[in-house]
Amino acid sequence: MTVKAAPDKPGPARTIPRATRRHPSAGVPLADWAARTATDAVTALGSTPSGLTSAEVVRRQEKFGPNSIGAHHARPLSILGRQFKNAVLILLLVTAVAAFLLGDQNDAIIVGVILAASVGLGFINELRAERQSDALRDALPHKAVVIRDSTQQTVDVSTVVPGDIVRLSLGAMVPADLRLIETTELECNESVLTGESEPVAKSTGEVAAGRNIADLTSCALMGTVVSSGSGVGVVTSIGPATEFGSIAAGLNERVPETSFQIGLQKFSVLLLWVAVILSASIVITGVLLHRSVIETLLFALAIAVGVTPQLLPAVVSSSLAAGSRQLAKDHILVKRLVSIEDLGNVSVLVTDKTGTITEGKLSLLGSMDASGTPDARILVLGSLAVDTGGAPIATAVGANEIDACLLDAARQSKEVSGVTREVVSTLPFDHERMMSSVLVELDGKRTIIAKGAPEAVLAACDGVAAASTKLVDSQFAEGTRLIAIATREVGANITLDVSQERGLALQGFLAFSDPPRPDAAQELAHLQQLGIAVVIATGDNAVVAQHMAVQLGLADNVVLSGSEIDALSDTDLAAKLRGGGIAARISPEQKRRIVHALRGESSTVGFLGDGVNDALALHAADVGISVVSATDVARDAADVVLLDKSLAAVAQGVEAGRRIFGNTIKYILMGTSSNFGNMVSASAASTFLTFLPMLPGQVLLNNLLYDTSQLAISTDHVDEEQTRNPSHWNMGLIRHFMLVFGPASSLFDFATFALLLGVVHATPDVFRTGWFVESITTQAVVVFIIRTRRVPFFRSRPSWQLVVSVIAVVAVGWVIPFTPVGTFFGLVPLAPALLAGIAGLTVIYVVMIDFVKWLFYRSSRTPAPPTEAQRHLARVRRTAAKYAGAHR
Repeated sequence: MTVKAAPDKPGPARTIPRATRRHPSAGVPLADWAARTATDAVTALGSTPSGLTSAEVVRRQEKFGPNSIGAHHARPLSILGRQFKNAVLILLLVTAVAAFLLGDQNDAIIVGVILAASVGLGFINELRAERQSDALRDALPHKAVVIRDSTQQTVDVSTVVPGDIVRLSLGAMVPADLRLIETTELECNESVLTGESEPVAKSTGEVAAGRNIADLTSCALMGTVVSSGSGVGVVTSIGPATEFGSIAAGLNERVPETSFQIGLQKFSVLLLWVAVILSASIVITGVLLHRSVIETLLFALAIAVGVTPQLLPAVVSSSLAAGSRQLAKDHILVKRLVSIEDLGNVSVLVTDKTGTITEGKLSLLGSMDASGTPDARILVLGSLAVDTGGAPIATAVGANEIDACLLDAARQSKEVSGVTREVVSTLPFDHERMMSSVLVELDGKRTIIAKGAPEAVLAACDGVAAASTKLVDSQFAEGTRLIAIATREVGANITLDVSQERGLALQGFLAFSDPPRPDAAQELAHLQQLGIAVVIATGDNAVVAQHMAVQLGLADNVVLSGSEIDALSDTDLAAKLRGGGIAARISPEQKRRIVHALRGESSTVGFLGDGVNDALALHAADVGISVVSATDVARDAADVVLLDKSLAAVAQGVEAGRRIFGNTIKYILMGTSSNFGNMVSASAASTFLTFLPMLPGQVLLNNLLYDTSQLAISTDHVDEEQTRNPSHWNMGLIRHFMLVFGPASSLFDFATFALLLGVVHATPDVFRTGWFVESITTQAVVVFIIRTRRVPFFRSRPSWQLVVSVIAVVAVGWVIPFTPVGTFFGLVPLAPALLAGIAGLTVIYVVMIDFVKWLFYRSSRTPAPPTEAQRHLARVRRTAAKYAGAHR
């Protein structure tokens, strides 16, 4: 299970119920483990610092079960129940029951068929989506580093047992509740439990048995994330017995609703009001005209059902499911179907740089001393400063991209191969200090070797020459990434901590290159065409970031450093970055703040990241996007997982989301306007006719056929202008559309009434049949007009599936009066001349609706977004003006 924190809304520390927080084997409350010494905790759990044996692990796995929070599997009954959390479906259910109780089993059966079709399609699509999500979880297992049989091993989190010794490093997600036995500047982000985004310092010392999470400084809790430092702990509780497990059980896996779902609910409520008003007016009219109460009630219920797009839930789920399958083919995995629509609404994308904007393949350009002269000794010192966890350099794996690149270069260097070292202690990198240090025995002397961002390392050095500062500035201006190396010899009794990172002597620099991807500029331009502003968040120096911006054609974009961001209010920060920009040398908290500030501007914000430093921002974003190779915490926080980390993949997902939203809105606009017009016509006709204009069963059959033809709307093509900008629910537009096109449809219904009564002098059965045929025909074919703002067929072609479904339904509508099914519903065969008249009215209707559409969009037209050529010209003009002003 994934629990998304709410770092923007801090809450009080959670109290741990002592009666239930017990370790499954020892029966000791969690808070009491914090009061034990580290040695006592290990002994009490039957373990040793060298870990459990393999045989003991197997025995404990059989006894305690897997370390997981509940079983991840689709629950059919729960999914089925969720289908009825919709006002439209509740109305259908009430109507079916009422019709049955009033003695009209035929109408009850028809409504039941509609209800079953909508619920069934929604159930099938959601069940398929949940099973796909289950498969995604299985394909992306979490790992933990444990010590077993005196060796360090990487295992699946689900296999961790009480008594296991676990190693924690920067970016690791704590796999279970731990009593810490070793810590090195360890801090954990516990926002998933407390809502507080500030990291909590951890230690191994005894503390009083507390009842709040904040008291448990000697414990690391499941689901929290190591934000800095490292540590070792013994597992005290796993799975549901952990604090994370108790919260997860309380949440019952309920996920907050998205803006798309909220919009659907508001729309359903609007339809309910319309249905209630029309039904009430029909009942009142029937009573005043002294008609049969039961017949009037049934007709009113049929009108209430008829005004609603009954298959809206099915159309939405079908569209989302089709989009999910298409995205999966494009290597984009969506955890929740509704996230697709939110992805389509993204108007600002905040993205990290490495592997997205750049190649993601860091290469070492060289090593130089403090004056810039090439010096292989700096490579030796840099490789010695890598924390390899005790492994030799020849087999070590870097904890980050810079360390990995440095180790690869070191393995190929003759100078490094002859050097031996003994690591005494380490200070891991964190995003506040922007450096790491190791204390090593080197040539018989204890030496601190620090490496990190030049700004941080130079500030910790004494006597830095001006030439070194100029060298850093010139390298940054060329877009080179620099790592500074500094050292200091210390005494044998020195303990390495942050206070020792001072008085260092600058030794030199390591120069790295990570050039922009060849297609990065094109991908950024594509996102701009989609109306998405891109904010690039990077840990690079601001000058390096500015150089990259020039390479990408973003020379006029604002570049803000972390210190500049801290000096801005949220409002000013959003104003600076609303149109895109670059944020350089920023911390994880500053990434989260950027996302929060932009969301405050009513933008839909997406965040693309794959590291632990991205977790806060992924949680805060409307749509979190990560990659399959990301850290566990980043994948957990994401709503969408990419198999290929690129902006092109994000653009594909955005376009898919907008296509789905566009097709959903098509159905809503067509269904509400057409249904509203027909029901207004029926309500008006019932006031002057001596008989019902259409029997309740005929109304329901008409709507069932029409909605069946619209199921193919999920396959329809979407015009380019509909995907060019984010789209959102606009209830005012929907109401306006319904009130314009509904009466326009009613005009032709009244023309049909005039034909049937004034020309044909139709009997009640012929009248009902004639209007039934005209209604199903005009409702079905008008989809080709309303589905696009362009000229239909010539400039915007529908999908073949939609064409086939509409033709098939119209054919059924014309043929059914000549069949026994028609007789069952009270329909009668029509004369050829009358059918020809209906066909003629349909042609006129289509032409008239196309003209009304043109007038409607012309009166409510918004300026078209600029083309890419116009955007490029504007960028050129701004750049020229900037350089002209600078060189006057």
